[in-house]
Amino acid sequence: MPTGGFADWTRRFEEEDQRRRAEPDPHWAQGASLHRAVWASIQRFQVGEDGDGANLIAKAEEAGDPDYAHAVKLFVAEEQNHARLLARLLTAGGRPELDGHWSDRAFVRLRRMMGLRTELLVLMIAEVVALRYYRVLRDGAGDPLTSDVAGRILADEQRHVPFHCERLHASFRDLSRPLRRPVTVAWQLLLCGVCLVVAADHGVALRELGVARLRFVADVMASSKSVVGTILA
Repeated sequence: MPTGGFADWTRRFEEEDQRRRAEPDPHWAQGASLHRAVWASIQRFQVGEDGDGANLIAKAEEAGDPDYAHAVKLFVAEEQNHARLLARLLTAGGRPELDGHWSDRAFVRLRRMMGLRTELLVLMIAEVVALRYYRVLRDGAGDPLTSDVAGRILADEQRHVPFHCERLHASFRDLSRPLRRPVTVAWQLLLCGVCLVVAADHGVALRELGVARLRFVADVMASSKSVVGTILA
């Protein structure tokens, strides 16, 4: 189906790419000092940010809008830069990268099960959780280098969510009206389940960063209301 309107997103991604290339990297030499639980949390998120995005790009190209497909490629490049930044942060703190994590493998398998709409809905779960996580990391780390890295990633994520919402909004027009609300309700239920797992898995790190597990879950679920509203608008 024609998606339309994504030339502007392509331009915004390209402008951000030019700005990022002109901006110096964080000052890695200053090093980073964090609680070991926070380091473990960052290691797992770094795995989630890494990947070539080939499956998503292929589905975007099949959607029939060259502007959208190009924008998706630029989105994937930003995600890969997030993985690079987190890897450099781990190195600055003397911590290794993980070879993989079960949560990332589960997300990848789920995203690849069906078409572009399903992939984006699953991807949006990770994006909405990431919005809250990187804000907590930026504000609660108490470490200048970590706060700098988290702030850069957060700025990107704040653009990624509306980008995916716009494509999902177009995609939902293909669904019959009676199906639209149940699909978004199911998405929120899945988001809640994933968020509870994240809160349990990263609970010690969240506490060290100044946010209780249930507070984290509540904040993520509150933010999901605007996502659903945008998709269904």
